[in-house]
Amino acid sequence: MNEQPLLAHLLELRTRLVRALLGIALVFLGLFHWSGDIYHLLAKPLLDALPAGANMIATDVTAPFFVPVKVTMLVAFLISLPNTLYQIWAFVAPGLYHHEKRLVLPLVVASLLLFLIGMAFAYFLVFPVVFGFMSAVTPVGVSMMTDIDKYLSFVLGMFMAFGVTFEVPVVVILLVRMGVVSVEKLRQGRPYVIVGAFVVAAVVTPPDVLSQTLLAVPLWLLYEAGILMAVFLGRKKERPLLEDGS
Repeated sequence: MNEQPLLAHLLELRTRLVRALLGIALVFLGLFHWSGDIYHLLAKPLLDALPAGANMIATDVTAPFFVPVKVTMLVAFLISLPNTLYQIWAFVAPGLYHHEKRLVLPLVVASLLLFLIGMAFAYFLVFPVVFGFMSAVTPVGVSMMTDIDKYLSFVLGMFMAFGVTFEVPVVVILLVRMGVVSVEKLRQGRPYVIVGAFVVAAVVTPPDVLSQTLLAVPLWLLYEAGILMAVFLGRKKERPLLEDGS
C-alpha cells in the first residue's frame, strides 16, 4: 500500500474526475444527434402497448427537447461507466492491500453487471407486461396518453428499483464474508425476506399486483441465489485450508 501526501491525493482525484467527466461528455456529444431516436427506443414498450392511433404527449413547452437530452445523458453515463469505474479504481487501488483488491474488484464488476441485468429485466420483461395490463384495463372513453417527462420519471424509478433489487446476491455474500450474519441465519430468515420483498415491491412499484409480483419474486429468488453463492464461496475458501492441514 503506497502512502502519498494529501496534495498529491487531491491532484490525483481531480485528474480522475476530469477524465471520468470527459469520457461521459464525449459519449454524450457522439449520441446527441440521435437523442430523439434514443428516447423513442426507451418509450417503445409503452408505445407498443398503446391503442392504435394513440401517442404520448408533452405538457411542458421545453419537454420535447430536454427530455430526450436527459435520456441521452443517462445513456452516455451508462456507456462510459467502464471508464468511470476504471478511474475510480485507479484512484482507490493503490491504497488497498492485495487481499482487499481480490475482494473489491470482482464485487464491483458483479454489481455493475447485476444492475444492468436488472434494468434489462425491467425493460424487456416487466414494462411490456405492465403497460399491456394498464392499456387493457383503461376504462372505455378514457384515452391513455402519458406525458413524456412523467414517463421518464416512472422508467427511471423502475430501473433503479430493479437494478438495486438485482444487487441482493452481492449484499448477501458481503454480509456472510464479513461475518455479520451466517448462512444458517439467512435460511432461517427466509419467511421474513419473502414478506419483506412484497412490502418493498408495494412501496417502490405502481399500485398494482402485477408489477409488485414481478419485483417481489425476483427479489426472493435473488436472495436464494445469494445464499447459494455464499455457501459455494465458503466451501471454496475452506478447501485450501483442509488441503494445507492434511
